Amino acid sequence: MKMSRFPYFLGRFALVIICVSLVGSVQAAGKRKNPASKVFVAETKGEAQIDNGEKIEPLSVKTVYAVEGSTIETKADSSNTLVFSNGSSIIIGPNSRLEVKKFLQEPFTPNRNDLDVEPSISQTVVKLMRGSVGLCTSRMVAGSSMNYQTPHGNISIRGHKIMVEVAENETVVSLLEGDVTVMGDDVGTSQNLKPGQQAILRKAAPGQPTTVTVRTISPETSTKADDQVSLACIARRTVYFEAADREGEEIKAVQVQSTDLPTQFTVSPARLNP
Repeated sequence: MKMSRFPYFLGRFALVIICVSLVGSVQAAGKRKNPASKVFVAETKGEAQIDNGEKIEPLSVKTVYAVEGSTIETKADSSNTLVFSNGSSIIIGPNSRLEVKKFLQEPFTPNRNDLDVEPSISQTVVKLMRGSVGLCTSRMVAGSSMNYQTPHGNISIRGHKIMVEVAENETVVSLLEGDVTVMGDDVGTSQNLKPGQQAILRKAAPGQPTTVTVRTISPETSTKADDQVSLACIARRTVYFEAADREGEEIKAVQVQSTDLPTQFTVSPARLNP
């Protein structure tokens, strides 16, 4: 007696449906996005603009931007303080240009309690073409990286308070607290800095290799740098970032106090020049 193939056909059809569903689930999981890394503008003085590749607009205080791939420029007699969603903050001096080449974060951990610790693993690459940046970081978690590039070399930052100044022929890196490695463009030119040290990356002429010289920061330079970086550290505490959804794939900025920085820490634009 010949058996019907109909049950067999139904079984094969059900198996195909299950396989397609599993593949769809895997693909959906694979498409899970990291949160859109953000930056919060804590304070602006003078004129500055942000170019995201599609439009150029003034940098506005208390505004949040998706900053990866953007270029920020400041004019003369200006300074701007920005807080990144990984917990780091920078103060940008006058006549500066920086490009955020990369700023990626893993999803945030829900209900985190320690705001002094980076909320998730992040990778940051910023290119400072001219001007100055004072940087104050949170405590970076294992797996994170932060690299600042200049026309004269690279700075690998592991925290915590750093000043970077770029002139035509040299970059000056001042480490107040924490740990950084500065690297020229030749093998063997990297130097690890200790707190209180300053590295000068210099090119004698275009096309020439970079030399790296390390020296102790002078008391005057240390005071100037500390004044600027302190503004960035204060700004870090005016805002924090939290997950806006359970998956931690969307983040939002939450202000915790007025972003008008204390007047006793005001630094004149002239002191922000490299």
